[in-house]
Amino acid sequence: ITALSSCLLWSTFGLSAAVDSKPNILLFLADDLGIGDIGCYGNNSIRTPNIDSLAREGVKLTQHLAAASLCTPSRAAFLTGRYPIRSGMASSNRYRALQWNAGSGGLPANETTFARLLQQQGYTTGLIGKWHQGVNCESFNDHCHHPLNHGFDYFYGMPFTLLNNCQNNKSPGLDPVLQAKLWFYTQIIFLAVLTLAAGKLTGLVPLGWKIITCFTLVGSLFFISWYSSYGFVQYWNCILMRNHDVTEQPMRLERTAFLMLKEAKSFIKRNKHGPFLLFVSFLHVHTPLFTTAKFLGKSRHGLYGDNVEEMDWMVGKILDLLDKEGLKNHTLTYFASDHGGHLEAQNGSAQLGGWNGIYKGGKGMGGWEGGIRVPGVFMWPGVIPAGAVIDEPTSLMDIYPTVIHLAGGTLPQDRVIDGRNLMPLLQGRAQKSEHEFLFHYCGSYLHAVRWHQKDTGAVWKAHYVTPIFSPPGAGACYGKGICPCFGEGVTHHDPPLLFELSQDPSEAKPLSADTEPLFDSVIRRIGRAIEEHGRTLTPVPEQLSVSNVVWKPWLQPCCGTFPFCWCDKEGDSTQIL
Repeated sequence: ITALSSCLLWSTFGLSAAVDSKPNILLFLADDLGIGDIGCYGNNSIRTPNIDSLAREGVKLTQHLAAASLCTPSRAAFLTGRYPIRSGMASSNRYRALQWNAGSGGLPANETTFARLLQQQGYTTGLIGKWHQGVNCESFNDHCHHPLNHGFDYFYGMPFTLLNNCQNNKSPGLDPVLQAKLWFYTQIIFLAVLTLAAGKLTGLVPLGWKIITCFTLVGSLFFISWYSSYGFVQYWNCILMRNHDVTEQPMRLERTAFLMLKEAKSFIKRNKHGPFLLFVSFLHVHTPLFTTAKFLGKSRHGLYGDNVEEMDWMVGKILDLLDKEGLKNHTLTYFASDHGGHLEAQNGSAQLGGWNGIYKGGKGMGGWEGGIRVPGVFMWPGVIPAGAVIDEPTSLMDIYPTVIHLAGGTLPQDRVIDGRNLMPLLQGRAQKSEHEFLFHYCGSYLHAVRWHQKDTGAVWKAHYVTPIFSPPGAGACYGKGICPCFGEGVTHHDPPLLFELSQDPSEAKPLSADTEPLFDSVIRRIGRAIEEHGRTLTPVPEQLSVSNVVWKPWLQPCCGTFPFCWCDKEGDSTQIL
């Protein structure tokens, strides 16, 4: 008893001292990484020794959940501690993520990120890597959605996200179905023009040249209107910025990993006397999976595995610097992915997306576990116990109240915060997650609800809407590239599909009133929770509406005079750190 009391007193004192001295915060967030892609979660074909060491020296979460299964809404929730539907970052149309740097949608200025609150507590805040929360609202330099307008003192990275378009030899990755339709319509228009011109010359078509010329002009304007955006995606979207300045347009992928690592290390060195918040938002492992020569062909899982191993190496280099600077014991380090792996990402028979382990579904599927259950690892030597595993439901939204608590700040009182402080759970001072219900959205559509029944330990999950896999039984929507949230591509369930995740984490055996005596009472309780949750939602402008996500040339970040946007301000260094 004395030993236990001493341990508890030490733990409490250690946390108190750390809070008083404001620990550094280091957040790693991977892009499209599946929970089954790293060694500490069971993968034996991809080597991730550095991420695995975080788990050995810290706490591994096995039921860590993204608030959305796509980049833009998931990251909005991560930054604000709120479901994306509260900030307008959940879509009711098929565009569920931002499509252009020159769109007008993005994280609203009235949303308060954890970076802003830590900034107010004296932290120097930096973001290295992917943003994907918008740039401008009304002009090319108002930067209303920019990281520097959301509490970050320093930004270096992509304001957008990687696309196949960023690599010259890849097929288009931005709305390829629409591009194919636009090109088809263009061909039809010009074929009609040629037919009319031939008919006029042969006397078969009694139309004047003015009408044919007008028709040609309309066709040309149609072609220019869409090709000026989709024909130059690499220049408009594949850019790097330092703070408000564009430094590469288009970016050179062969050195991007080097530049990101260089910037992350430089930020730590500049701010080693702290306190600092560094958010390393990896471009890895999103397609096109551009990987430097040092890692190509080195994994046993093809190009995807090579890319994961390169990311793990980058994590290791940053952790080595923390140790070298004597900051390891004074830094809370966190690693996660923004959502599950992209099952439909393929090139012929080669799989270019992640593996979600035993969990059904993947990226883009708002309800199935494979789309939202992600790796989650914390390390803080001397404060968080080493080698612990926590099976309780936790969320990426929990980072928000956790880091604000550690920084000595207070949560905003004028809005609903859906995240919960994880420190009691991480330290073992609490045994149960504070989350009773978690709501799983696909865009703005509620697809599933999780009920953590604390008195029994059961984790019930009710699916009200599920995507229709194509081909049937395939486990993904291979014919569509990503599963839809609504319309003919989904199935509505009444009564809902019910699973008990602690017994059936793969969601393989739906329960019914015949097989589960508590079926009706569980469904009723979840139904009441949905009603209560609905009463906390207030209407907000939809940031991902079609009018907000379309390309607007006057909003285009440009390092020259639009449309002559190309530059390389990074020099020609390719030194490996």
